[in-house]
Amino acid sequence: MSKEEAIVKLIPAFRKYGYEGASLTLLSKATGLGKASLYHYFPGGKSEMAAAVFEYVDSDFSKSVLKTLQRDGEPIVKIQAACLRLRQFYNSGRNSCFLAIMSFGEADKLFHDKVKARLELVIDSLAKVLVEAGIEKDIATIRAQDAIAQIQGALVLVRILDDTEPFERVIEGLPGRLLG
Repeated sequence: MSKEEAIVKLIPAFRKYGYEGASLTLLSKATGLGKASLYHYFPGGKSEMAAAVFEYVDSDFSKSVLKTLQRDGEPIVKIQAACLRLRQFYNSGRNSCFLAIMSFGEADKLFHDKVKARLELVIDSLAKVLVEAGIEKDIATIRAQDAIAQIQGALVLVRILDDTEPFERVIEGLPGRLLG
């Protein structure tokens, strides 16, 4: 198994158990690798595994969602495309947000600056599209923050209710709420 394959297999374990709950035993089980093999790939232990997963998920999000917002085109088209990518990225809300997972407990101590910078980039990227659509910068930033809050809230509802409808509803209405 390559290191990248191991990282991909670690993602669901961190999403399900969080940083603190993802023990080395669970991470070993998730990858099918023994603890010694995990340490071979990740000599820094669980924190290095989490950092590698963070980078992998962040890269995937950037390629699918942020690049969509940053390309040329009409703002409404970019936002609609980003919503489609969000639906795919979060598997209709079934995938927890890795930024949220890494924002509490021990993970927050380790990754706070990275998580904050990433969240600010997402908000800024979305706000820039709204400014392109003629919305004042301060209002665009507030709408972008509100959109993130709605998405995060929908992800929580999906997890607790075991129903993707709240996420689908938020994503479906997002372009109108952002540009309306």
